[in-house]
Amino acid sequence: MTPPRYPRDTLGHGPVPPDPAWPGGARVAVSLVLNYEEGGENCTLHGDAGSEAFLSDIAGAQPWPGERHWNMESLYDYGARAGFWRLHRLMGDLPVTVFGVATALARSPAQVAAMLASGWEVASHGLKWVDHRAMPEAEERAAMAEAIRLHTAVTGARPRGWYTGRCSMNTVRLAAEAGFDWISDAYDDDLPYWTRAGDRDQLVIPYTLEANDMRFAVAPGYVTGGQFGDYLTDTLDELHREGGRMMSVGLHCRLAGRPGKAAGLRRFLDHARGRGGVWFATRGQIAAHWAAMHPPRWRERPSRMDRAAFVARFGGVYEHSPWVAERAWAMELGPAHDNAQGLAAAMARTFREAAPEERLATLRAHPDLAGKLAQARRLTADSAAEQAHAGLDALTDEERAAFGALNAAYTARHGIPFIIAVRDHDRAGILAAFRARLDNPTDAEIAAACAQVERIAAIRLQGMLT
Repeated sequence: MTPPRYPRDTLGHGPVPPDPAWPGGARVAVSLVLNYEEGGENCTLHGDAGSEAFLSDIAGAQPWPGERHWNMESLYDYGARAGFWRLHRLMGDLPVTVFGVATALARSPAQVAAMLASGWEVASHGLKWVDHRAMPEAEERAAMAEAIRLHTAVTGARPRGWYTGRCSMNTVRLAAEAGFDWISDAYDDDLPYWTRAGDRDQLVIPYTLEANDMRFAVAPGYVTGGQFGDYLTDTLDELHREGGRMMSVGLHCRLAGRPGKAAGLRRFLDHARGRGGVWFATRGQIAAHWAAMHPPRWRERPSRMDRAAFVARFGGVYEHSPWVAERAWAMELGPAHDNAQGLAAAMARTFREAAPEERLATLRAHPDLAGKLAQARRLTADSAAEQAHAGLDALTDEERAAFGALNAAYTARHGIPFIIAVRDHDRAGILAAFRARLDNPTDAEIAAACAQVERIAAIRLQGMLT
């Protein structure tokens, strides 16, 4: 049986992201991205089935099957003829990453020369600016290889970064296989992160569709350059307040390259330049810094273990109850469970869903505190270490007698041993809790014991999955 596995990572860096330690103590790394797509869009001249319908000033545009669309072509041409140069004048002194469609770059030698003269990073935006959603894997792989070849011939260097945009479910894996330093086909974080793609640790630098001028061409979207500039400014200021973040800004020659829209961008750039604590960087620079400061590290991935390995590793987390691990393995696990907190939650859920008699059996499998098994050194390794941590292996005769009497009284009254997460307490605290709980109703004590068993499991997993 292959259990269900959930591939999406809904945890990411978690509640406390790593400190990126940006150069110069910067609080925000700003990545300016210029998408160069003009001349690579859908067009019958390019061998496509129809005209382009995406990201233009034509509201509600639809493809024209088998026909050229003069107005659409003209709007894209504006981006190359006028918009690019306006944005180049505005950002020529800043580090910029170009997402360059290979066929568009090949049709724009003057613009490519200007990019390179400004020291801009030119990453790959695919072979053509088309939708890859339904593209067969073999066709997409071949298109990616051709994009790399053409990009290299046009710019003089192989692209080190990749962003498809209109991607497929195969894109990230294929780009990882192609050996890119970084990939930006993700919108899921404010910081870079490593993901496992096949046998490769792949760096992902998330992109943005909201701090992006594409919202001039979609609804609801921007109407004025001021709205765009205000949104970018608010984003920067909030990330600056938080500190240790990255901000992507998405631009298109045919959109932000228009005068009124460029005015909003100009105001944002002026604000960012004067803000302090801002590191303007290409995505390649961000990638190199992140790889140096936060290289990929090996960690156990419980969701990827087979049943035997999983149970062998985690079967003892619930005392003498490997069935908890067996059932947890058969659940829908994913990246969010590949850490102590996530796996503890999955195993606790399994324990809570078990029959009452199964939970009782687990409770009764727990040893008495400082009891006969401890004295005979017959505890499990985990229980022995836990009791030793609380000093229960070094009791005075008086303390040992007190524990013995309490153990006997508690078991006689409730039918289960007294269970407490001893790593949360010292000897005095354990004895106080023991005496306080002794006279509780049995139902309440069974519920308390179950909660403590879950807590013990969480602590054990924390020690195993760090």
